[in-house]
Amino acid sequence: MVYEVKSKSRKLYECESCGLFYGTGKWAQKCEDYCYQNGSCSPEITKHAVRVY
Repeated sequence: MVYEVKSKSRKLYECESCGLFYGTGKWAQKCEDYCYQNGSCSPEITKHAVRVY
């Protein structure tokens, strides 16, 4: 299940499996699906992750 989180002034979406944050729920869901199916992160998906300060 993808979590919606507020970081300062924007909404972010967290992959429950690996904990990376994304600007859209779509990418977070793709990441989570990949993580659960393969037991690791996809470099093609994680390049869409955002940094959280």
